[in-house]
Amino acid sequence: MSATAGTKSSERNSSAGNSGLLVLLVASAFINYLDRANLSIAAPMLKSDLGLSATQLGMLLSAFFWTYSTFQIVSGWLVDRFDVNRVMAFGFLLWSAATAGIGFAGSLATLFLMRLLLGMGESVAYPSYSKILSRYLPEERRGFANALIAAGVSCGPAFGVFAGGMLMARMGWRPFFVILGFGSLLWLYPWFRWTSRQPAIAVSLIKQAAPGIRDILRQRSAWGTCGGLFSINYVSYFLITWLPYYLVRERQFSMGQMAKVGGAAFLLSALSSTASGWLSDRWIASGSSPTFVRKAFMAGGLIGAGIFLSSCVVAGPTASVIFLFVASVFYGMCASNVWAITQTLAGPRTAGKWTGLQNFVGNMAGIVAPALTGFVVDKTGRFLWPFVIASAVAVMGSLFCLFVVGPVKQVAWIQPASS
Repeated sequence: MSATAGTKSSERNSSAGNSGLLVLLVASAFINYLDRANLSIAAPMLKSDLGLSATQLGMLLSAFFWTYSTFQIVSGWLVDRFDVNRVMAFGFLLWSAATAGIGFAGSLATLFLMRLLLGMGESVAYPSYSKILSRYLPEERRGFANALIAAGVSCGPAFGVFAGGMLMARMGWRPFFVILGFGSLLWLYPWFRWTSRQPAIAVSLIKQAAPGIRDILRQRSAWGTCGGLFSINYVSYFLITWLPYYLVRERQFSMGQMAKVGGAAFLLSALSSTASGWLSDRWIASGSSPTFVRKAFMAGGLIGAGIFLSSCVVAGPTASVIFLFVASVFYGMCASNVWAITQTLAGPRTAGKWTGLQNFVGNMAGIVAPALTGFVVDKTGRFLWPFVIASAVAVMGSLFCLFVVGPVKQVAWIQPASS
């Protein structure tokens, strides 16, 4: 009886610890995407204040992804090699400081530099998430955990568009960046309290011969997950960076109307992501194949998002908003399962490097989408073709998921002879 009671008590403590960890990870994802999206919210003001063309604004919006993408592989190596808890904390500190720095920027060059630093700091986030979740959570719980993180990702822009749009309309954009950057640092206190009670994750794995980047690149599924994430991110970053501008300039919404519509779209994505993650986990727990379940949500979500995004731009004012909301719901379906697939394929020892590589390729979309959209808008004067391009990329992503990603189960890594 005492042994059973002790086991149950241990399980409860472990569950409570994991719940606290998940809350912190979701909060960090919320702050992460709020910080990276806030410049797009200020874009209409910045364009007028600094006299920028749409192409120049697109380049400024994409600057973040230059460092965010290129540092992914480095960050993946760091979280597999060192204590992921400390790597995560350092990255969080850097990106919060860069956010505050934007509020003090006095020139376009300084804004550009702060966005580069923001990308460096935020590059640690997803490799850290995958490392932690693949270590602490089993397959049948990762869908919901990743869905909550994806919900935090969507709620960040939702809050930013709604609250940030309202605040910037009243007091300008600089105070918002300063308050957000310094206020975000409060997250570090509970993070250090939680991590001080946990063993270092990466340290115990250092002596094991873990697969390297070359080993990952030999896996067909790695190319499939990279292509799928590129497609998901193209849609996401297209909306995060240009949706506020599109609603204000082409649909003639006021800043207040833009805040409500844009915020609602991102909020619907968050709700859809949470529900889809929970449903996919329950489906797998009932005996269904992880391969079928994860791919069904991924491919179905991408196809639906593509169809309704293209419908959005050609519809009338009311129907356009409805189609935007439906596209956001479909986007949430795919966003909830993409990282659950990666964490299962890679396994705990390789999750950091695989995630870093996948995020490196996937976040090239963050460089392409904002800049390409600005260029096309300058050339055509409309958002029709940018929406069509985003829709085509989404459908392409579903093909990567269905036909390039293999069975969703941990790769049987070949151990080196020295191991």
